Amino acid sequence: MTVHFIGAGPGAADLITVRGRDLIGRCPVCLYAGSLVPKALLDHCPPGARIVDTAPMSLDEIVAECQRATDAGEDVARLHSGDLSIWSALGEQVRRLDELGIPYTVTPGVPSFAAVAAALGQELTLPELAQTVVLTRTSGRASAMPSGEDLKAYAATGATLAIHLSIHVLDKIVAELVPFYGADCPVAVAYRASWPDERIVRATLGTIVAEVGKSPMERTALILVGRVLSARDFRNSALYDVAYQRRFRGRDQ
Repeated sequence: MTVHFIGAGPGAADLITVRGRDLIGRCPVCLYAGSLVPKALLDHCPPGARIVDTAPMSLDEIVAECQRATDAGEDVARLHSGDLSIWSALGEQVRRLDELGIPYTVTPGVPSFAAVAAALGQELTLPELAQTVVLTRTSGRASAMPSGEDLKAYAATGATLAIHLSIHVLDKIVAELVPFYGADCPVAVAYRASWPDERIVRATLGTIVAEVGKSPMERTALILVGRVLSARDFRNSALYDVAYQRRFRGRDQ
């Protein structure tokens, strides 16, 4: 029997892959992070499925549920918000499953930064302006940042920053970034992107603290920083340039 880890997407119930939806539909056990995964996804569970909200559970309790299902010959759909490759606690769970000899699969999901970019109608990489997106966070109660991983180091590159789990230290983030990006650098703060109560605030590094302060947001907000957010005068990419010769476009086209 198999535990299927599934990226459930950023919030909207229809932002899940077909593979993920189908796995939910055929697993008699579903473990989901109730604090972040929309309950509408549970409608895909088969009739009579055992559905467990893991939000209040410890790692040991979650692994015990996987072991119980395995002993009973049942597949498990394990739902996590966003995509499993970042801040999902996937690593510690699969380590335990490896120790127990329980097989598993991983199905990717739509990450929150992509949902925010979509809500903004924004490409995060623009030719000769920014070609790198940094996904990062700041130190928190749950875990500290490793030595060498800090905003100043990333800011020095001029990359587009997607800062997660850090809205509570927005003022500190601004203070660290202004020397590199300038006070006029555009910023977007998105709360619960793709959820019905989605809220987005657009401002600059110099004004974002005051703007967000008008209606404070919780830690599920994501902060995007970078010149791409307001750029209009940028060079077109070569991808669709009529003069650019590439594999799928012949010289006579």
